[in-house]
Amino acid sequence: MTKEDRGHYAKKHAPGKEINQSVADAVKNRAVDGKIPCAVAFDIAKDLGVPPGEVGFTIDMLEIRLIKCQLGLFGYGPDKKPPQTTEKVSEQLEQAIRDEVTGETLPCATVWKIAEKLQRGKREVSSACDTLGIKIRPCQLGAF
Repeated sequence: MTKEDRGHYAKKHAPGKEINQSVADAVKNRAVDGKIPCAVAFDIAKDLGVPPGEVGFTIDMLEIRLIKCQLGLFGYGPDKKPPQTTEKVSEQLEQAIRDEVTGETLPCATVWKIAEKLQRGKREVSSACDTLGIKIRPCQLGAF
């Protein structure tokens, strides 16, 4: 998405895909001031039994801004600090990340799985990825 397209989230999707009305209703009901947190989007997906990507697509099509990424990557306003780079990543965490990384990227969903498996916070794994120079993408909601 270019700087000029910012705020026009629907443009990143091919035309023709229909919005699931129950997802749209849930998103509209939970959005505040045209924004919705990542955690709320995941709650909607769980509650409705749909993939997170379906909720993310709907958020985009409704031109609602996704905020407060659970990995700390975006959506915290101008005072938001990026994930803290740690001085040292534990061998266990580094190995878990390196076992899953493809090239220089690690999917968001995999970060969540690593955090759950090692009983660590999602942001801790995200910070470790930053320290190791590993980019996290794609986002489960389609934000990046």
